[in-house]
Amino acid sequence: MSRSFLISKEEAFHICDKSQYRESTLWEKVKLSFRYLWCRTTRLYVNRNTKLTKTLKSSKLECLHYSERKLIEDRLNEQLKNEM
Repeated sequence: MSRSFLISKEEAFHICDKSQYRESTLWEKVKLSFRYLWCRTTRLYVNRNTKLTKTLKSSKLECLHYSERKLIEDRLNEQLKNEM
């Protein structure tokens, strides 16, 4: 067996994350698939990551605009200052 196929669990997780954003190479996907076959932890991570990605894509999640986020952050910082 070639050593180039053997990757660490952490590297497998990193490749999995990159794959979710379509940033992984074909070779990385091959190495991840090989580890996926024999590593239970990698399978669990990949499956959970896939489920999370699908859930986020299907949700009607709306993010705050920068100005809204900044306003909330400023108010929070002001309250924290007042409590000290």
